[in-house]
Amino acid sequence: MAEQHRPHRRPIAEAPDGFAAALRSAVRGEADFGPTARALTTMDASNYRRVPLGVLAPRDADDIAAALTVCQEYGVPVVPRGGGTSIAGQATGTGLVLDLTRHLRSILDLDPAARTATVQPGVILDDLRAAAAPHGLTFGPDPSTHSRCTLGGMIGNNSCGAHSVAWGTTADNVRGLSVVRYGGEALRLERGRGAGPDGVRELIDARLTLLRTGYPDLPRRISGYALDALLPEHPGGPDPVRAFCGSEGTLAVVTEATVRLVQAPRARALAVLGYADESAAAEAAPGLLPYRPLTVEGMAADLVTEPAGPLPRGAAWLFVETGGATPAEARAHAERILRAADAVDGTVVTDPAGQRALWRIREDASGTATRMPDGTEAWPGWEDCAVPPVRLGPYLRDFRALLAGHGLRGTPYGHFGDGCIHVRIDFDLLTPAGVSRFRRFSEELADLVVAHGGSLSGEHGDGQARAELLPRMYGAELVGLFSRFKDLWDPDGGLNPGMLARPAPLDTNLRFDVLPGPGRPVDVEFGYPQDGGDFAGAVRRCVGVAKCRTETAPGAGVMCPSYRVTGEEAHSTRGRARLLHEMLAGEVITDGWRSTEVRDALGLCLSCKGCRSDCPVGVDMATYKAEFLHHHYRGRLRPAAHYALGRLPRWLRLAAPFARPLNALARIRPLAALAKRLAGITPERTIPELATETYSRWLRGRQGKGAHIRSSSRVVRLWADTFTEYLSPQVGRAAVRVLEEATGRTVLPPPSGVCCGLTYVSTGQLDAARRVMRRTLDRIGPLPGHPLVVLEPSCAATLRTDLPELLTDDPRAQELASSVRTLAQYLEEYAPDWTPPRLDRPAVGQTHCHQHAVLGDAAERRLRERMGLTGELSGGCCGLAGNFGFEKGHWEVSVACAEEQLLPAVRGSESGAEVLADGFSCRTQLDQLAGRRARHLAEVIAEGLDREEGAGR
Repeated sequence: MAEQHRPHRRPIAEAPDGFAAALRSAVRGEADFGPTARALTTMDASNYRRVPLGVLAPRDADDIAAALTVCQEYGVPVVPRGGGTSIAGQATGTGLVLDLTRHLRSILDLDPAARTATVQPGVILDDLRAAAAPHGLTFGPDPSTHSRCTLGGMIGNNSCGAHSVAWGTTADNVRGLSVVRYGGEALRLERGRGAGPDGVRELIDARLTLLRTGYPDLPRRISGYALDALLPEHPGGPDPVRAFCGSEGTLAVVTEATVRLVQAPRARALAVLGYADESAAAEAAPGLLPYRPLTVEGMAADLVTEPAGPLPRGAAWLFVETGGATPAEARAHAERILRAADAVDGTVVTDPAGQRALWRIREDASGTATRMPDGTEAWPGWEDCAVPPVRLGPYLRDFRALLAGHGLRGTPYGHFGDGCIHVRIDFDLLTPAGVSRFRRFSEELADLVVAHGGSLSGEHGDGQARAELLPRMYGAELVGLFSRFKDLWDPDGGLNPGMLARPAPLDTNLRFDVLPGPGRPVDVEFGYPQDGGDFAGAVRRCVGVAKCRTETAPGAGVMCPSYRVTGEEAHSTRGRARLLHEMLAGEVITDGWRSTEVRDALGLCLSCKGCRSDCPVGVDMATYKAEFLHHHYRGRLRPAAHYALGRLPRWLRLAAPFARPLNALARIRPLAALAKRLAGITPERTIPELATETYSRWLRGRQGKGAHIRSSSRVVRLWADTFTEYLSPQVGRAAVRVLEEATGRTVLPPPSGVCCGLTYVSTGQLDAARRVMRRTLDRIGPLPGHPLVVLEPSCAATLRTDLPELLTDDPRAQELASSVRTLAQYLEEYAPDWTPPRLDRPAVGQTHCHQHAVLGDAAERRLRERMGLTGELSGGCCGLAGNFGFEKGHWEVSVACAEEQLLPAVRGSESGAEVLADGFSCRTQLDQLAGRRARHLAEVIAEGLDREEGAGR
């Protein structure tokens, strides 16, 4: 935060005397009461924030029982936490947070014959689905967070997902539970056996009429406790398992669950149906249910920022998935639905890639819907109301009218087949007036949902967002029964207090209260154009959906390489955003920009920029890291690597005339070891060789021998980045060969002393970066109509984004940024009829993470296809990432990142495969870890041209 801005620090509760020691002596798991652990768990994916006393990662059920015993003794409340993606506040708490994701992640049993699995609460849903898949089975409920949500969290919230029209809610798919109550007592809950703790059976028997009449009949009734599941006439007898599901950690902590698995269709097809508006789509949805689809999902055009896949005509769509034993059967099923639907337009998608592209829009909606088209923030709070499906159309019309009446906007989407709607609304939660309107709207919307026979929560639970309003849905008498039920399970009130029973008010504990508000901007260096120049607004982008916590990301995804290696929340994009949030709050993280907690978490951020594109809300942690480092080290001594690697362009320029002797000295091990130690470079790294002839010297010498510029309109501007200039000039020479052959134009010699500022930005030396950038703008000069071809993806990304965001006052910066092209982009735009050489061989390698995040690689893909280079390049990050992989202390993480996708792909490639890597870091990593020489695409094309020329002689 700016030195002149220190937010008011409210007193934060500390653990009772002796509690931490007693807990640590009672458990084998890790107990952490430090500021980092607490800051990481103040929030989930909701609007709410509560500061815990500490975090425990229990190793087993005995640890959980021991912890709950100690907590009861000291009067410390407990909140169990899985993936932390709850959107109603129920995964936050003021006592001890139980992190069930670190150790309790085992699938204890999987019985294909019985179609059941027994799991620990921290098992990730996708891990269970992957284990069941070889048997043709799956777990039916599948919320959009399936890659990181846990089974324990799904049980706590009674999660559902897109396939609930076929396979129901989590409560429909749980057969048995082992749980531990506050105080340490273990219980086993089974369907049809008992009712729970002593007194529950008597409580139910005394209120039979109320329980038989007090609940609405609809498929997505998640609100409150499901006490009607304990009625004697319930199918199969009283079901304490169903009554427990959706209790949001307020009754007991799950230690083990036996769940039902369902047969997964061997083939799937997707009928995409277009309608005139969302109400028309909603009214059509119930009519499709008799065809027994797997999904009936709906969304309107205002959710789709960019068309992806074959969306038919319309302003709203239903995604109706079908299954079958064969692709033909699945397609026929989808086509029957298409014919039966009264849609404006429609199509059937059978291609798996096409289906994934369409589903990605829906799955990312929980993030993308947090910003309105004009950039205004939108928030959860009324994320998942549900009404009977036949009432959904009229409800949506009334809902839109209510929004308009309050001057609010939202983008509804969701499970139309179940009558469940997700929506983020542009509440003003930063000012008292806005919070008051949030409360009024919430009360009126609750009445509207009830008037349509609905449930305040149709998924994800009530939490703090809606539990206060449950009397409007159930009446005071039934809600009073909820409190008595809670007391029988948890008489001390120690489990997740403030949720469901005796809830906290919905407009308290808002996570925005502690941030610098309007009129108190944080003094920062970058422009943050997408956030109105507000750093607090940039940090608020992270809403906690935690796509960055996905531990495996096959394909082109990049985010978040450090988390996938360490599995630590502090190394996820969300975790780092949480720490920055708490830094601005100044309560748990109290040292502002000088915070060592934030510094240490950002220390393993590779600045890959993957989150800029892969995060559904566009968190840009590379920029936030550079900002933080700038302030953290201002006026202070920096790490040696910042001086050595952060100012690399300067050192390389000075070293260039002495390349030969310096290379010789670097080959002397004791001297190299000393140099690396002084420069803060990890000893495992080999120092790259300096080029004995720089790219610009070669080009000027070549042009001095007869290659003259004939016309200023027949030139190409080729950027001489630091890496091409001093370390890999062969890439520049190849690019000149390709550009002149393809376009007939002459490549201009680069002006001296230009630099994009990349290394200065990545190490947070932003004052120096600005000076370098301004000098570059002064020297490069305008050349209207001539794009700037940049060979190094990281430099291209810096020019495209960091340059204009640091030099917001210089219009030349945006002009230069908009002129940047990759080699493939330039060839496609300025030599569309040129035929590249045909190579016809497989290719492996790396799409540079900055290219993926900022520039895109569509042109490169098309160029490789025209050249006959087959196969996909790896996603992820190579792990070297500029200075990161060279810095001391980063070796293990750097290698592990490379082992995640890149190195296995290269090792497993066919003989004779071309190894491609346009980034100098990627090529260096492959050379040093795999012993394979990778080449820039320009080098491969140039070699092909030489071969064609030789064959033509």
